[in-house]
Amino acid sequence: MKKLIFIVGLIIAMLPFTASWGAKEERVLSPYFFVQSKDPTLDPFPLLETKAKVDIAGVIAEIELTQVYKNEGKRTIEAIYVFPLGTKSAIHAMRMRIGNRVIEARIEERAAAKRIYEQAKEEGKVASLLEQERPNVFQMKVANIMPGDRIEVQVSYTELLVPEKGIYEFVFPTVVGPRYTERKEKGAQDSDKWVKTPYLHQGQEAPYTFNIAAHIRAGIPLGAVWVPSHKVTIQKSRDMAEINLAPDEKKGGNKDFILRYTLQGEQIQSGLLLYPGKDGNYFLLMLQPPKRVTAKEVPPREYVFIVDVSGSMYGFPLEVSKTLIKGIIRNLRQKDYFNIIFFAGGSEVLSPRPLAASAENKGKALAMLEGQQGGGGTRLLPALQQALALEKREGLSRIVVIATDGYVDVEKEAFDLIRKNLNKANFFAFGIGTSVNRFLIEGMARAGKGEPFVVADQKEAGQTAERFAAYVKAPLLTDIQVTFQGFDASDIEPPALPDLFAQRPLIIFGKYRNARGTILVKGKTASGDYKKSIPVNPQMADEGNVALRYLWARERIARLDDYGKLGVEVKEEVTRLGLRYHLMTQYTSFVAVDTIVRDTGEVVTVKQPLPLPEGVSDYAVGERGMMKAKFAAPPSSSLAMADASREGGGFYQKEVKKEPAQIYLTGGKLPAGMTMADAEKALSAIKGELAQLFRQWALTKVVVVLQVEQGKVKAIQVKSHQGKGYKKEALEKVLQKLSFSPSVKGAIELELLYL
Repeated sequence: MKKLIFIVGLIIAMLPFTASWGAKEERVLSPYFFVQSKDPTLDPFPLLETKAKVDIAGVIAEIELTQVYKNEGKRTIEAIYVFPLGTKSAIHAMRMRIGNRVIEARIEERAAAKRIYEQAKEEGKVASLLEQERPNVFQMKVANIMPGDRIEVQVSYTELLVPEKGIYEFVFPTVVGPRYTERKEKGAQDSDKWVKTPYLHQGQEAPYTFNIAAHIRAGIPLGAVWVPSHKVTIQKSRDMAEINLAPDEKKGGNKDFILRYTLQGEQIQSGLLLYPGKDGNYFLLMLQPPKRVTAKEVPPREYVFIVDVSGSMYGFPLEVSKTLIKGIIRNLRQKDYFNIIFFAGGSEVLSPRPLAASAENKGKALAMLEGQQGGGGTRLLPALQQALALEKREGLSRIVVIATDGYVDVEKEAFDLIRKNLNKANFFAFGIGTSVNRFLIEGMARAGKGEPFVVADQKEAGQTAERFAAYVKAPLLTDIQVTFQGFDASDIEPPALPDLFAQRPLIIFGKYRNARGTILVKGKTASGDYKKSIPVNPQMADEGNVALRYLWARERIARLDDYGKLGVEVKEEVTRLGLRYHLMTQYTSFVAVDTIVRDTGEVVTVKQPLPLPEGVSDYAVGERGMMKAKFAAPPSSSLAMADASREGGGFYQKEVKKEPAQIYLTGGKLPAGMTMADAEKALSAIKGELAQLFRQWALTKVVVVLQVEQGKVKAIQVKSHQGKGYKKEALEKVLQKLSFSPSVKGAIELELLYL
């Protein structure tokens, strides 16, 4: 009987843990902070190196990405690594190198590739699986990396470089930023589960090295060549250049690598390329647009600015966004109208109706903009819905400007919403930061018939504001029509061309039968009708243009991908294209399997932790992420042990408890002229005392309002709290030790989290 009572008591004692664990499993998918395991037999950082070779010939870039994995531990592991590529990267090959053996990967339907991989994993074979989670997010799995093993996985892809205002730009994304999500873990699709990824804290270096080398063969004399994102060495000759990363940038894999160059005389390589293939002929037309002719009388416009002020925008990204929006607002004409929505977990609007762009109204808008600090989730869809529901100025064309880092996983839902409201506005999307979600930024602009922009720093923000003002004055070319005379063309991508706003070439892909005839492009400019004739002859066909085959297929897949969640059945067509053209898609994957069977023993899965993008703070991972990293299941639970091995190297509750609990500033409202960084700096002096009080009172969260005069705290009010309770006098005594700048006065609201 005593034994039975003991067992029942033990079960009751465990109920809070199991209930908490079950509740955790029911939460939404979300990123979390990596916690180092103390287990010396396990290697939590299997990715040793990521490097890329870039060969640019004309307007086409061929890239070979190599990931090197090595197991420094004593147990066999499966490594999982999430990484980005360009939104239009045509991945056409993968190979795995183990010692002197090279295994070429094959393309398979996604579910079949996963079965092949899992079977090889069970059999003790080294295997790698590459899956597309988003058009710009990929996941690599490498199974059965035994202690001491070094395995290289090479991925080959091609991209088209489209010049803008005579500047060519190649971007190599390096890290996937943490995504805010409201999707539930339970029942989530496999393609959404990657969001639950471990991240290092702000300022922590990437645990792997990064390297990139680029070679340009322009065929036309080069002008300037520069890399604004990283330190590099550049050796340039007449029409060639070699670009290599500086040695002290080996840990620079936390921001996009950006290479830009021009051709002498501001030329661009426009023209027609033909590829005579065995399974069909493909063409690419890159046609330089007419020079901008500014209309003398541009009608007034109504602008709606949607500004992301969520946790991931805290600090540097939000300051860049402020510079951008300030520049655009200051360029508005008196006859224009505007409004602003700020969004995070909720949203705040400047005015219920459009405001005239007077000096007074601009001043109010800029003051409200300056007061934003950043904090909370990233609820983009409600902000878009609110913007579209705002009162509209009759008779004016509405332009919606969206500024965000794009750290959400509702891309296709956003595209759907924009498409359904195309009759209400044109959409211009601005990606803010060093590693933005380009799939969202480019997709919103494409769906909204506008233009995408990416702004990495303060200097670019001011320049981009001026470019935007020039873009929206009047389109370069409207009512564009492309016809073919004698040239038997088909399967044109895109099937319809939107108005051309930017000074960039028209891009048209397609197939053809005979290389003879004429391509005729017509349209309207501000100064009248536009007409351009391009002759086609057999001498243009070149078997060296094989990349056109992949680029055409990727262009079609990208268009179909945008409709993937809009009730349009595209899976069968995208799968067919992926298998036929040997391309990575959301429905096709690359899998490589070694033939040698080894006695691997138990295999532990490790998720490679990612560095936060440069300039992005811990607030991007947010409260959920900190909770996930902190509150694992008890070590006695087999479920906890299994999940710990899945969650990035095996963190256990007893180990986490060794980490001292801390106070985190997760949000608030500050007076004008004060930043969240100022508040964080002031708090750092009293965090230890606050942590003692929170622990004593079993508090997890408190929102306090401080009344400040000349930088000193005169009184406090507890707006809300989570936990057993608190003593206001003791809390006030500690908070009155805060010291702000003497110019600070008024109410300061702080949201404090104890973990």
